Amino acid sequence: MNPASDERQMSPSFDQPRQDLPRHVGIIMDGNGRWASARSLPRLEGHRRGVEAVRRTVRAASELGVSYLTLYAFSSENWSRPQQEIMDLMGLLKRFIRKDLADLHKQNVRVRVIGAREGLAPDLCSLLDEAQDLTADNTGLTLVIAFNYGGRQEIAQAARTLALRAMKGEIDPASIDPDAISAALYTAEFPDPDLIIRTSGEQRLSNFLMWQAAYAELVFLPIHWPDFDHAALEAALAQYASRERRFGGLVTRDVMTAS
Repeated sequence: MNPASDERQMSPSFDQPRQDLPRHVGIIMDGNGRWASARSLPRLEGHRRGVEAVRRTVRAASELGVSYLTLYAFSSENWSRPQQEIMDLMGLLKRFIRKDLADLHKQNVRVRVIGAREGLAPDLCSLLDEAQDLTADNTGLTLVIAFNYGGRQEIAQAARTLALRAMKGEIDPASIDPDAISAALYTAEFPDPDLIIRTSGEQRLSNFLMWQAAYAELVFLPIHWPDFDHAALEAALAQYASRERRFGGLVTRDVMTAS
């Protein structure tokens, strides 16, 4: 019996009003290897089960009314992993796109990919472009895949872009403000995440959406990613709905107390 599964089954049905839903949810999908190790299975099997969790989560996000879902698929630091594991992960990503792209398109899902393209295999870049091009006009859930992505690297790239524009006289350096930086990031076309979820019990962002998550609510779940499902997403959304977002200011009761 899996205690984590019992906990999810006992979670109440999510019935929060729509206004309490996060518009944009980001997920750090952590724990594939530990899930496999706990079952004496190879790490590749954990990654395979993680892909199944991705499918479940995309469906659940659409059903629950989330508008943007960003998944941390492969970080810029993951290249330090063993070469065989990297090859396995690349293979799984390619198979996911080839197998699931048509279904995502039928579900009206718009796919976007953020992260550096330098150094990626040409066939993989073509698949990523195909996924974006095919679904570009879809109007349902926007599924953002953070691949070969690092938050610090993204901010550094944005800084270089703005510096070059300033050198060319296209912008005044004094005009560079947070909005200008946001507009130079990979995520310029998306709203900032309202909620960041991380599985496996780890409690850090690990270079994921460092700029964009400045005021996001954070939910850390003890389950490993292959066990993530509709009920787990509901539970995270319920936690989000129970919180009061302040964005650095005061909520109503604080204002009344201060006065």
